[in-house]
Amino acid sequence: MQETITDSGLDFAGTRERLRKVVKHTPLTLSRTLSQQYHCQVYLKREDLQLVRSYKLRGAFNMMSRCTPEQLAKGVVCASAGNHAQGFAYSCRKLQVKGVIFMPIITPNQKVNQTRMFGEDWVEVILVGDTYDDCAHAALQYTAQNNMVFIPAFDDRKIIEGQATVGMEILDDLSDIDYLFLPVGGGGLSAGVGTYFKMYSPATKIIGVEPAGAPSMLEAIKAGRPVVVENIDRFVDGAAVKKVGEVTFQYCKDALDQMHLVPEGKICSTILQLYNQDAIVVEPAGALSIAALDNYADQIVGKTVVCVVSGSNNDIDRMQEIKERSLQYEGLKHYFLVRFAQRPGALKEFVSHVLGPNDDITRFEYMQKHNKETGPALVGIELKEKNDYARLIQHLDLYKINYTEIKPEDNLFGYLI
Repeated sequence: MQETITDSGLDFAGTRERLRKVVKHTPLTLSRTLSQQYHCQVYLKREDLQLVRSYKLRGAFNMMSRCTPEQLAKGVVCASAGNHAQGFAYSCRKLQVKGVIFMPIITPNQKVNQTRMFGEDWVEVILVGDTYDDCAHAALQYTAQNNMVFIPAFDDRKIIEGQATVGMEILDDLSDIDYLFLPVGGGGLSAGVGTYFKMYSPATKIIGVEPAGAPSMLEAIKAGRPVVVENIDRFVDGAAVKKVGEVTFQYCKDALDQMHLVPEGKICSTILQLYNQDAIVVEPAGALSIAALDNYADQIVGKTVVCVVSGSNNDIDRMQEIKERSLQYEGLKHYFLVRFAQRPGALKEFVSHVLGPNDDITRFEYMQKHNKETGPALVGIELKEKNDYARLIQHLDLYKINYTEIKPEDNLFGYLI
């Protein structure tokens, strides 16, 4: 347990007052499903129900409202994977300030459209780069060239102050919290909420949760400073940054008791579970804190637990990928390159002899060689139960099928699947 923080340098009270008429006090709800599953009291801080469907409005509006009229007259710029952009756009319209928003090209269309909707005629959206870090670089160049004001997604004390109001609301609604699970991207939310909890609820154990494919805060804490993590998995777009903030790191290293990584597939399974069981729609980053609970199941029995659900800006077009990643993580979806014998009935024998009664072929595609001859077939098989995998492999070998399994960690998987 970290020591209690006594002087954060953050203006909590002033920030709350600035945000009072703009930001919604989101509900802290008891999840009966999760509470029964983990034999404890699990509360969800529903920032997915915020006005812009994420907590990002808090930091963006706080910083912009503290700019001088002269600064605002020059216009403001931000870079965002989506949620900060929406909070920024809403703030531009509310304050009637012209804003320019840089977003990665891969940003889901739903987030781009929502950003334009919240900002109306007050914002311009520019899509550039493949990651947040790429578009942030372009945004900073544009800011300097046009003498405007940059509103960062996380790395500023005014942003951190705004996000800290999430923690203020939690402690307004509930006391004696044993565990607090926070999603971590650039570190703004965890810096603000974590610092506030260390000051006003120091007994609470604070767990920062990152996607396994983008462990930038974990690597920063290991190194003692922010470091660049190359080749990150960009799937959890709201939390996939190559490098956490310099300012946020200084707060997080003292506020977070532990960092925990969650596989992207587990995050996808959590998204589907929340939707199917409780009709809660979350984006990948919004599921991070809940996805970590399995790994703390023994520790949280009988405890009071709060998970921050950070956002719900999920594009319906991504649901197929979410389901696919979940099935692979759960061991229910497998891919093979199968070199069928060149004789009649080979495929029929594969289906009748190799596959079990509950196995489904969900993808079948012959690969074409350079000389346009038919090559092996890419076969995707979905199982009913995880344990059916051993029987499937046994039958492939028993019937002497010429196959190669393609696993998610293989380079070939990215090209073919």
